[in-house]
Amino acid sequence: MTDRPLDLSAVQAFVRIAELGSFTRAAHVTGTTQSAVSLKLKRLEARLGYRLIERTPRWVTLTAHGSAFLPRAQELLEAHDRAYAALTSARQRLTIGISDHVAGPGLSALIARMNARDPELLMEIRIGSSTDLLRKFEHRELDTVLVRMDTGRSDGECLGQEKFGWFAAPDWRHRADEPLSVATLAEPCEVRMMTGRLLDAAGISWAEAFVGGGVAAVSAAVMANLGVAALAPRMLPLGAIDIGRQLGLPELPSLPIMLHSNIKHARQRAAIEELAAAFRGATRH
Repeated sequence: MTDRPLDLSAVQAFVRIAELGSFTRAAHVTGTTQSAVSLKLKRLEARLGYRLIERTPRWVTLTAHGSAFLPRAQELLEAHDRAYAALTSARQRLTIGISDHVAGPGLSALIARMNARDPELLMEIRIGSSTDLLRKFEHRELDTVLVRMDTGRSDGECLGQEKFGWFAAPDWRHRADEPLSVATLAEPCEVRMMTGRLLDAAGISWAEAFVGGGVAAVSAAVMANLGVAALAPRMLPLGAIDIGRQLGLPELPSLPIMLHSNIKHARQRAAIEELAAAFRGATRH
């Protein structure tokens, strides 16, 4: 079994299939085709003498031999990456833009997750409005963007939908004879424009009580009793409550998280898939 080394590309294909649970996603991350990934897996299984993956039209799972081999295969790839990085003077850079309405309080855990995947990859993450980030992406200033809305575009991948609601502090009270006090993000913000249109269409008088430069600032204003804000539950400050139904406010839709990327390099694409997987999981909760 040791007369010739394992094919690293085949080992990588196996690891990506196992981690992503999909031949299609594994092909996307490794920059190849599904048939090529399947062929590499078959060659690896033939080389080892065991089946590693069980595949049906509906699911992908590891065999007992696959489960035993996976951590060793991951160690092999990590050792390869460390050896390669030690001989290269320049770290690969990945510039990512994340909408403030998408980033949320889990950003630090997300950065840690991506760094654990590839410690030698230099990440540059910028937070901004979806409109500004998409413009920078179009101008090639950003490699990848995660945005909340992209009206009129069809080139992105939808990672999931998140329901929005009208949230306020538990002790905040609205006086019926006054306009509804709303805390919003500064322009340009598509969520801000959407909520304004919905309130106007419902005939509800409203006024800006606070304009923040980020969701964290808007959340702080909500808990400071300045008014209500349209937010996804994942973004909520501790203790905020949904008061939309109580006040008869228009129902807010579920809004997509869209991924746009022009990454071609397999190593960077693997990091982007890690990013996408985190947000796919977040929108399922």
